[in-house]
Amino acid sequence: MKTYPAAIEELMLFLKQLPGVGKRGAERMVMDILDWDKSDIASFANAVLKIATDITFCPECGNCAEHGQLCSICSDPRRDNSTLCVVETIPQLLAVESGGSYRGKYLVLGGKLSPLDGENGENLNFDLLLKQSAKPELKEIILALSSDVEGRATMIYLTELLKDFSGALTRPAQGLPAGANLSFADSATVAAAFTGRTSF
Repeated sequence: MKTYPAAIEELMLFLKQLPGVGKRGAERMVMDILDWDKSDIASFANAVLKIATDITFCPECGNCAEHGQLCSICSDPRRDNSTLCVVETIPQLLAVESGGSYRGKYLVLGGKLSPLDGENGENLNFDLLLKQSAKPELKEIILALSSDVEGRATMIYLTELLKDFSGALTRPAQGLPAGANLSFADSATVAAAFTGRTSF
């Protein structure tokens, strides 16, 4: 039985697609939005629309960026071009950045290999990684992937994909517990892991 008008039901449906938001959470959010001034609701809707129109992915690394531009990291001339940190997602990139110990470049894969979930690599940035690995100034690639089953499988695949890379292939070492997702690690843990990274 329908309880709310169609516009409210539609917004709740979209909000439920967000991580950690269930039916009750979406309902509370919509009820709170209904109490906003109409101008605030319009500004909120415009901000969401801007994500679709103004934001894209950096052509160099896959991080989010202003449409048609490099991301803030790739456009920063102070970054170290000799190291490339490969992560699964943008939140993982931000987790590494929060550690403060890494000043190189990044490559965001956009996920990890997971055949059971239908992810066989076609949607991942493997071609972009190969392009970056061919740069002569690159001396080290850090595979900073999650230590779960899919993350380890992706790491094994990448070591084979990068077999012709002449530099060092490393991974974060101490600090990250087995089975942990890098996105949820605190900055001190990430910093320790990157300081003590080891070779494959």
